[in-house]
Amino acid sequence: MTAKSRYDNLSSDRSQFLTEAEDATKLTLPYLIRGHEEYQKGMKQLKTPWQSVGAKGVVALASKLSLSLVPPQTSFFKLQLDESQLGEEFGPEVKSELDLSFAKIERTILDAIAASDDRVVIHQALQHLVVGGNALIFMGKEGLKLYPLNRYVIERDGNGDVIEIITKERINKDLIPSYYEIMPEKMVMDQDEEEEECDVYTHCKRDNNRFVWHQEVHDKRIPGSQGKAPIDSTPWLPLRFNTVDGEAYGRGRVGQFIGDLKSLEALSQAIVEGSAAAAKVVFTVSPSSTTKPQTLAAAGNGAIVQGRPDDIGVIQVGKTADFATALQHMQTLEKRLNEAFLILSVRQSERTTAEEVRMTQMELEQQLGGLFGLLTVEFLVPYLNRKLSVFQKTGEIPRIPKGMVKPIIVAGINSLGRGQDVQALGGFLATIA
Repeated sequence: MTAKSRYDNLSSDRSQFLTEAEDATKLTLPYLIRGHEEYQKGMKQLKTPWQSVGAKGVVALASKLSLSLVPPQTSFFKLQLDESQLGEEFGPEVKSELDLSFAKIERTILDAIAASDDRVVIHQALQHLVVGGNALIFMGKEGLKLYPLNRYVIERDGNGDVIEIITKERINKDLIPSYYEIMPEKMVMDQDEEEEECDVYTHCKRDNNRFVWHQEVHDKRIPGSQGKAPIDSTPWLPLRFNTVDGEAYGRGRVGQFIGDLKSLEALSQAIVEGSAAAAKVVFTVSPSSTTKPQTLAAAGNGAIVQGRPDDIGVIQVGKTADFATALQHMQTLEKRLNEAFLILSVRQSERTTAEEVRMTQMELEQQLGGLFGLLTVEFLVPYLNRKLSVFQKTGEIPRIPKGMVKPIIVAGINSLGRGQDVQALGGFLATIA
């Protein structure tokens, strides 16, 4: 089966998740997932939401996750020595030298990440995870590449392990060196001359303890596009925000609160349109009045016009109480959504103390614990393993013996644990004082 036919076959399983992601992106960031119109030429006019709470929440939550997973100026991992594997001849001097070497390796990888655009792509991937629940990252030689949900399909086994990944992208024919060698002469002539781009499929499949992949164009394999990598250092990182047993795709944060977002969208539209109607000024003149409508319309500010005030009226909407009810419900929805996307909203009061604000912030950050668990397993660990593998092959860092040295993730959920330790220590010191 060709990559194209396999992609079309697996697209049916993705359709439900893609539809939900499209509904979620319409209420938050409309440009994020385009749906089935991804390859159409020309920009389609995107519909702007009536509220910006969803967009603000997505950007804020993705930024918090990005700063916590790959923090700047701080290593997100530590190389730890398994002392049980060492003999008695290794004294404290050797261990201190090893710790110094580990620190150099950590700094080398951290500097390489800072010099690349990895953090930009990671932030974009986290936005896709918050909205659509799925994103695919490929760690190539030139940097990270992001595939949105509408450009890849995936199949997993019962344990959630990846079996197969197929991506689809639109590429200019001139960027494929052997395009005209792959295509027969007749097929090339039959192609529309105005069509400068073609669909390229990348088929990645699990083969025992490794992943192998290749690229196809018009059902023909592209020479030199083959690749392979061990499972523990694969460049393919399919990410999910939340997992459901038996589903190959994840669920996003926006999908969990789509009801509140839809309600807020409808109320915002009603308030905006109702306010515009209420702001419209229309005068009415009695048919029996001596004042003509033309005279009133032509009168300037402060002009004197002959007539009776009772014959002239102003149309009023008279929906103030209804607008107040809708506005009150909007504020309730906005507060709930801000809490859902971990946006700090301080209680408006003269007696609001710094301790109350700190406790509120701590409660919000503790909600990140559940979000970090899956991202640490599906993103940070494979990302670090691939970085270490590539750097060891290029000789930028020395070979790390397996079994004796193991990398430990210290970012994400582990950083939250250290933050709680700091707070407990601060409270203990305050009690001692």
